[in-house]
Amino acid sequence: MKILYKIAFAFTVMIAFVSCDKDFLDRAPSVNLSEEDVFKNPILAAQYADNAYNHLVDDYARFNVHRGISGQASDEAVSGNNEVSIRTLTNGTYHDHYERGGSPLNDISDIWARSYAGIRVTTKMLSRIDDVPWTTVQSPARIKGEMYFIRAFLYFELIKRFGGVPIVDRVYGVNEDIDVPRNTYEECVQFILRDLDAADPLLPPTYDNSNNGRATVGASKALRSRLLLFAASKLNNPANDLSKWASAAKAAKDVIDLNSYSLQPTYSDLLNVASSPEYIMIKIRGPRPIDGMMLDFAMSPGSGGAQGQLNPTQNHVDLYEMKTTGKGIFEPGSGYNPQAPYSNRDPRLAANILYNDAPWQSLRMEMWSGGKDYLAGNVTYTATRYYCRKMWPEAYKRNVAGTALLNFVYFRYAEILLNYAEAQNEAVGPDASVYAAINEIRARPSVAMPALPAGLTQVQMRARIRNERAVELAFEDFRWYDIMRWKTGPEIVAQPMYGMNVIKNANGTFTYAPVLLPANMQKVYLDYMHRYPIPRSEIYKSRNLLKQNEGW
Repeated sequence: MKILYKIAFAFTVMIAFVSCDKDFLDRAPSVNLSEEDVFKNPILAAQYADNAYNHLVDDYARFNVHRGISGQASDEAVSGNNEVSIRTLTNGTYHDHYERGGSPLNDISDIWARSYAGIRVTTKMLSRIDDVPWTTVQSPARIKGEMYFIRAFLYFELIKRFGGVPIVDRVYGVNEDIDVPRNTYEECVQFILRDLDAADPLLPPTYDNSNNGRATVGASKALRSRLLLFAASKLNNPANDLSKWASAAKAAKDVIDLNSYSLQPTYSDLLNVASSPEYIMIKIRGPRPIDGMMLDFAMSPGSGGAQGQLNPTQNHVDLYEMKTTGKGIFEPGSGYNPQAPYSNRDPRLAANILYNDAPWQSLRMEMWSGGKDYLAGNVTYTATRYYCRKMWPEAYKRNVAGTALLNFVYFRYAEILLNYAEAQNEAVGPDASVYAAINEIRARPSVAMPALPAGLTQVQMRARIRNERAVELAFEDFRWYDIMRWKTGPEIVAQPMYGMNVIKNANGTFTYAPVLLPANMQKVYLDYMHRYPIPRSEIYKSRNLLKQNEGW
């Protein structure tokens, strides 16, 4: 905390957002100015406020410096690489890696540092906003709303990982003692809610293209929905207070009732379009070089990617239901054929996963033993015989300029429907509105899965909703945190991880058999790992006021 707050004020305009349109941050080169210089100039003050957006999480690759997403921590994927950061993640020894001088586990140390740095920017801006001689060109009300929203978002990112954290709601002077203890989780939730309540009336419903990516009132309400869903979940609501679930359901319903969003008809390109009726808030990511995109390690090395860094597991693939029956593949009467494992499955499987013999870039994927997409010499391209199609836009080919986007989606409408269904089911049981929310997602034209069967119990509906989240939001940075808030890590992540063995027969057919992955790809998840450890460097600096999470 000392490093983040006891620093001289320096204003730097950061160019971080990339957009097809003129970006609202892309305005000036970096320049250092005094605090008074900034806040007596409305243009510089507005740019200072815009800099707060740069502290939000804005890409899917965070667990290591340039590789890995939360899918590698959960049951979604494994890595074929056994470098130290991967071993640290797999073994659950999160402290070890960043304290031994290696690249930090960014989902822990980087999130802590960047969040508090961003909180300082927003709090400083809120403290000085009335001192700025604004003109009619700027919108101080909107800027104030953005600051409340971004501060709320940054605190949410902290508490979803660490639990209660220190609330810093004012800017400290250089010589002030800022060693403060942690607030409780509930105190943090209430603080975030107050910021969102302040943001709502100040934020507009939409923007023009030149302001794409700014927070709207819909984004503020979507963050409230996510916050209250986490607050109602088992990790943070051990007594299962049903009023918390009711509050979460209402928050999601408030977004639905805006009537501003709808599902995009096509699922397979959800991350790859410039605009969508489903987007509530995104960061547009224009075409980037392969080594600057997450697909560097999501795609095949033969296609220009890194060695097997993001390999979806058989555990994840097994979650996709059968298209005609709507049943899980292990249910009686599902129609699943183990020797045609990808036939007649939920269309989201083909949209999210590249599997053997799948059509891809005018060819077919060769995941069989000896196939070019599985193994080349001593290099294993994929440890599981799967790639993550969702993070590998088909337009990107080796040595060919791509045209596809790979946006970072903060909030989309399908999540809100899922949030509502989960919260409403926990609050009152599987009423008609729960069915309607889930069935709306399943009825997306490009998906068209059968409606859920009538007569499900609350427990059965809970399982179906959780499975729907896993499939619909696959690889979008949800699964790991869902598992943490549900406290289901020991039964999901710590279970054996499988891949698929594929043999090509002489007649051109294939033989499939699930195979247990090597020991170094099996994961540890112990009961105290539902929260991250606070970085020890912060603990050591705090003179014993900042207490570590239990078990770490």
